[in-house]
Amino acid sequence: MKILYKNILIRDAKENDATILTKWWNDGKIMAHAGFPEGINTTVQKVKHQLQEEIKNHKHRLIIEYKDCPIGEMCFFPCHDAVEIGIKICEINMQNQGLGHTILTLFIHELFQKGVPKIVLSTDLNNLRAQHVYEKIGFQKYDIQYNYWKDPQGEMHSAIFYELLPQNFIHQRK
Repeated sequence: MKILYKNILIRDAKENDATILTKWWNDGKIMAHAGFPEGINTTVQKVKHQLQEEIKNHKHRLIIEYKDCPIGEMCFFPCHDAVEIGIKICEINMQNQGLGHTILTLFIHELFQKGVPKIVLSTDLNNLRAQHVYEKIGFQKYDIQYNYWKDPQGEMHSAIFYELLPQNFIHQRK
């Protein structure tokens, strides 16, 4: 996949992206919202292997660039009658600038153009910033699971689940 809009590029992750992905995934500040306040303690080799396995399993990892610099990552994969997605703006100084909304809108537009019938995602119930962005784009809550999973520190996390149909997609670009 390749999406280019103004200074934003969304592209397929390559093997040499394993270094930046490892840096981001090991950073507790970046991963805290996902329940990993100490990062996930991985290696470049493990991430390279994961990227290869994802391709075999029809999961697509994408890199988000802004002004030619990697700032985050996305993924998508088939899930029953839908496509499940994930997004993370990993460079802290690029968060809260409206880029997430724009990037997500570009990505969703592309998926619907390819004929995806429904997009689903989930986030931590405490991640209010993400929920605001998802709802602004048209995602609708369909479930909340309390104490859904346990993080490495033994804390339970609740999750909120969203879905988006093409007719509910609000896609103004900034």
